[in-house]
Amino acid sequence: MTIAYLDEARKKGFSVVRIIHGKGIGVQREIVRSVLKETEFVKGFKSGDEFGRGAGSTVVTFRD
Repeated sequence: MTIAYLDEARKKGFSVVRIIHGKGIGVQREIVRSVLKETEFVKGFKSGDEFGRGAGSTVVTFRD
């Protein structure tokens, strides 16, 4: 599901997206980030602190 969302966002021209996975104990966050590490068109990612969600979201940047 995460890869489909990322692929669709990239096709629509987005260069940055935010994935909200919640804070919890970090299981979903680690699953999302492990997918991001293996997705070739993902340039990088970081915690969504600048959006006020902190550890509850991840901001993803796509390669050109």
